[in-house]
Amino acid sequence: MTISDEIPNADERFNNEMMDSFDEALEMELDDERMDQILNEFADASEIYCLQTEKSQTSVSERQTYFKELFRLQGELVKLQDWVVQNKLKVVVLFEGRDAAGKGGVIKRLTQRLNPRVCRVAALPAPSERERTQWYFQRYISHLPAGGEIVLFDRSWYNRAGVEKVMGFCNDDEYEEFFRSVPEFEKMLVRSGIILIKYWFSITDDEQHLRFMTRIHDPLKQWKLSPMDLESRRLWEQYTKAKEVMLERTHIPEAPWWVIEAVDKKKARLNCISHLLSQIEYGSVEHPPVVLPKRVHHADYIRGPVPKEMFVPAKY
Repeated sequence: MTISDEIPNADERFNNEMMDSFDEALEMELDDERMDQILNEFADASEIYCLQTEKSQTSVSERQTYFKELFRLQGELVKLQDWVVQNKLKVVVLFEGRDAAGKGGVIKRLTQRLNPRVCRVAALPAPSERERTQWYFQRYISHLPAGGEIVLFDRSWYNRAGVEKVMGFCNDDEYEEFFRSVPEFEKMLVRSGIILIKYWFSITDDEQHLRFMTRIHDPLKQWKLSPMDLESRRLWEQYTKAKEVMLERTHIPEAPWWVIEAVDKKKARLNCISHLLSQIEYGSVEHPPVVLPKRVHHADYIRGPVPKEMFVPAKY
């Protein structure tokens, strides 16, 4: 059985995945002023992909709209960053969802133009033997922000309500204790002055299947697949039940859940960033003009030579 037989509209959907990777490379290089020029240069190539089927989800004009809005929102994120720093705000954003739901793509766009000293990502590995004996929330606390910082959790303490429950990494008593503790824990964070925002990225069964197949057949994305990811595919229904229980038992007024429809990656990114900006009141911060100081010259300074063998070969 070929991929086309296994996945409806496989050619079209794989083309969309390829264009998304292509767009990601452009995002890293472009700024708003150069975007139209660069996109026009690539328009013909883009149309080749986009016109292969009449039902293509990604047209050239849609991509241009996406880029324009993404750069506008990223400009607002820079303003938010300045506001957080000036006012010593503490911001925590949790990103949860199924494997391949697009959390990493959103986090990448959020952090792309920001100062990593202000906005950092916490993506914790599996707990060590020592950490397994700690209070469950203990290893997350050290990653919480100080004043003037934003922390994005790429998966969080909700691992216990999802993967640990489904994969049997916690027992029933630990599972129930989590649900007793987490509302109080989050209320305590909010009372301490932390702005806590929780996102769940929602995709369909069919869409996760497509994204996993894309990763399997793309050497540049195979590293994203772990044995745990593959097992999560088999246990789709169990993860669904765990997610439903989690949202029901931890959706509290002090820290509500927000669900992002993530089948369309680009729309999910824009919707998430736009919503995040709406959750924090911020304004523009006035900065003093930057003046480049004159370089100091010393008449007796002679720059020493660098040995040729120290240079990286100029292959390009």
